Amino acid sequence: MKYISTRGQAGRRPFCDILLEGLAPDGGLYLPEYYPQIDDAALTRLRQVWHEQGYAELAYQLLSLYIDDIPAADLRALCAKTYTAEVFGSRSIVPLRPLEAGLWLQALSNGPTLAFKDLAMQLLGHWFEYELARRGEQLNILGATSGDTGSAAEYALRGKTGVRVFMTSPDGRMSAFQQAQMFSLQDANIHNLAIDGVFDDCQDIVKAVSRDQTFKRRHRIGTINSINWARLLAQVVYYFAGYLQASASNAQQVSFTVPSGNFGNVCAGHVARMMGLPIDRLVVASNENDVLDEFFRTGVYRVRSSADTHATSSPSMDISKASNFERFVFDLLGRDGARVETLFGQTLATQGRIDLSGDPRFAEAATRYGFASGKSTHADRLATIRDNHQRHRVTLDPHTADGVKVAREHLAHRARERPAQDPPAAPMIVLETALPIKFAATIIEALGQAPERPAQFAGIENLPRRVQRLPADAQQVKAYIERHCTADADAGAKPQAPGASSAGRDDCHAPMGSDG
Repeated sequence: MKYISTRGQAGRRPFCDILLEGLAPDGGLYLPEYYPQIDDAALTRLRQVWHEQGYAELAYQLLSLYIDDIPAADLRALCAKTYTAEVFGSRSIVPLRPLEAGLWLQALSNGPTLAFKDLAMQLLGHWFEYELARRGEQLNILGATSGDTGSAAEYALRGKTGVRVFMTSPDGRMSAFQQAQMFSLQDANIHNLAIDGVFDDCQDIVKAVSRDQTFKRRHRIGTINSINWARLLAQVVYYFAGYLQASASNAQQVSFTVPSGNFGNVCAGHVARMMGLPIDRLVVASNENDVLDEFFRTGVYRVRSSADTHATSSPSMDISKASNFERFVFDLLGRDGARVETLFGQTLATQGRIDLSGDPRFAEAATRYGFASGKSTHADRLATIRDNHQRHRVTLDPHTADGVKVAREHLAHRARERPAQDPPAAPMIVLETALPIKFAATIIEALGQAPERPAQFAGIENLPRRVQRLPADAQQVKAYIERHCTADADAGAKPQAPGASSAGRDDCHAPMGSDG
């Protein structure tokens, strides 16, 4: 299997190269040359694998369709090392639970940082360490987070040999718990950079640094955001696991509703559907930052400025430039890399919008690719959290509440449109994004009480923190990376073991409650 760029100019690359590279040299995103197809017989085999051997073997079977430059025994061992009951709380890893008739929740947040990002990040941590050891190389990971990617990446890579992490986040835009998870880490190979701006500014910095090929090569810069295909690929697995739990036969279809800001999570569902998984609808749930909902309703993809990006109570979705959206548009437009380069490399950069409303292919987003969308507001989140707590004794985090609200609306709309003699709509699975403790203030506002806190996170907000504040300037981020890489090289430093303390000269050390 080889990988190509959505902008058509990067050549054909093997998996392990793009694992370490992230963004393609032409500014595009990597995708496989084709999507391996799962026919009825293959799906039956995967169903048997799921029931008899579990998530780790299911992951191996699916990932091996895309990865041919890691020996099969090693890839299987990496999956087995990652997906354990000890790390994720149960053998099923991603259990389904019924919420109400026709509506399920898929629990994706039982990993080390209580968010769905752990399911990919834990594997990426092992992948990076494995491949760097094979090559005798080191890698500097530059990432951007709106909340959960950062902690999941840092917990997966802390203390890993040969890897440093430089994680940008929007200063003051994450919940107190999310900040504490990241900034309290004292590992020498973890660097937190709080950027004066919004998530899109952080994401722009990552892309700007990745486009500087001289700097990227000199400092071995890689990415761990979902712009890295390897992370998105790992997320494809839980769509198969959800389907296999919700269906009794291959003739059944299911739908998924996915809270989405950067389009990575739902893009993994798109990949699963393209492989032949019987998915009826992929419903994108947006918050007040509704750039994705606007596109699927109108055909216009219109990015917002930092000033027009709302700070909401589902902050991990406060995104107005959905990086992974380019991958879907590449497929939507018949994999025309030249046109995607024009749209994303030129039109979007100069006009701030892409208008596909007049393109006959836009209708295929719904008819061929199964996409639908909806949005949710702060009032909707509070009402959904209250309703589910009262009726089902289930406490939802705000992002999952956005998903449940939109899922219910979609199911109701389908029911109204469906002729009386037709069978019911496909069951809907809402992807849980995080545990509610990560957003305690909103839960308290909705329910008047704090959510349950896992014992290992008691008092985390009061721990000392290690974070550097910087303006939204790629040059200053590059200078920070260069300074620390040079200092480590001069000192002969290597990443310390998890929990080891390191007081970088330029990092702030302050109690979590202070301004730092």
